[in-house]
Amino acid sequence: MIRILAAINQEPGAMPGEGLTAVETFSYFVAAPIALFLVISLITWALTGEKKSSKVSNSSSITSIE
Repeated sequence: MIRILAAINQEPGAMPGEGLTAVETFSYFVAAPIALFLVISLITWALTGEKKSSKVSNSSSITSIE
């Protein structure tokens, strides 16, 4: 009965394959987006983090405030 109802709602000419398993669904729609977000965040943090500046003895009060 369920296969008949699923077939009724398909577009003409559609040939659907097998469904995803629970592990595949979780990895594609939960784990992968979270991993991508963390990787992009880490790269952004690493590239825009505070830079350690070396102390220059001839620094000017115009270019730095201490």
